[in-house]
Amino acid sequence: MAARDLWQVRQRLERGEAVVAGVLSGTSADGIAVALTRFGVEAAPGQPVALHFPKVLAFDTRPFPAEVGARVRGVLDGAGLSLRETALLSRDLGRAFGQAVRDLARERQLEVDLVGSHGQTVYHHDGVEPSGPATLQLGDGDFVAEHAGCTVVSDFRQRDIASGGGGAPISALADELLFARVERPAIILNLGGMANLTVLPSEPDGELMSFDTGPACGLLDGLARRFLGRPYDPDGSSARNGRSHAGLLHELGKHPFLDHAPPKSTGRDTFGEHWIDALVERARELGVLASDRQPEDLLATATHFVAQCAASHWQRFAPRNTRVLVVCGGGSRHGPLQEMLARLAPFPVVSSAEYGVQPEAREALVFATLAARCLLGQAVSRTSATGAKAGRVLGKISPPALTV
Repeated sequence: MAARDLWQVRQRLERGEAVVAGVLSGTSADGIAVALTRFGVEAAPGQPVALHFPKVLAFDTRPFPAEVGARVRGVLDGAGLSLRETALLSRDLGRAFGQAVRDLARERQLEVDLVGSHGQTVYHHDGVEPSGPATLQLGDGDFVAEHAGCTVVSDFRQRDIASGGGGAPISALADELLFARVERPAIILNLGGMANLTVLPSEPDGELMSFDTGPACGLLDGLARRFLGRPYDPDGSSARNGRSHAGLLHELGKHPFLDHAPPKSTGRDTFGEHWIDALVERARELGVLASDRQPEDLLATATHFVAQCAASHWQRFAPRNTRVLVVCGGGSRHGPLQEMLARLAPFPVVSSAEYGVQPEAREALVFATLAARCLLGQAVSRTSATGAKAGRVLGKISPPALTV
């Protein structure tokens, strides 16, 4: 059966019938996250369609095809890519993202109308590029469309940057919908490869603020791969057995990124493998890492640093009457990190699951939301979130094949 054309998909969106997928691999690159959703809608006569909280029909994190996953891991760990290798990886990731959507939909006996594909970030400026911001996500949307068998919206960051923004954290541009039931003012803290924070204002039309706060799982998982031989520290159990080192923590807290005012974003150019190399070397000099077989104190210090970065930012920029801190992302599974956040926060710290958003699914839900808004022609850019000019629709559309 031929896929639905753009007009048909838009009509189904407006009636609340469309199945919309969000798919991505985050900066931790631990797999392909796929969410299948259906949005509630409100359509008053003469008014644009308003999307409501999406019903999650399915969510899963699928492994990369082994060879593709190894190439992604290599790039994120600092391996260079030729132009040929970049083109091939973008093609192969597009195929993998589209197939992951198609497979999950088939298992749940659903027909997907629309996919929002973020891709895999392999380069993102850190605010220090003298010529201005730039970003690159691999996983071409046309290949996603061919393998998913439906309309795809992708490449969301580029228009934000083209209109003066930093291109991140664009997840904030969907948070007011995903967390509409949260008592405000509130903070949404996403602990992915990097940590980003969204401040939801008291009034629905108030000024939303969002920015990166520093490293998160990119640091914690990077250390786990080096010293535990695992992709991550399960539940932070090794970090729990260590003690945070005050001297190293103080030095880490002097990083210049932490003093920058928002809007701002960061990535692996600043907090990637070369930075972790320097951190490990300094830990050895200070005696924090006396042996590679005893990394617990270093893991505990890194955990404290992630929490301290977030806390220093909400102390400076969040309203004093903030009601709650809502935590999502893979770092929400790290027990000691959640405990540290709770000790530092003067307000309750809760999982996003309490508001119907599975922590690991939040980013996939973001891109499903942005895809739906793109196809409806709804502008989402916010100067206070990323620095972009207002009134921009984000994303590029890859139509489906209309014949079989």
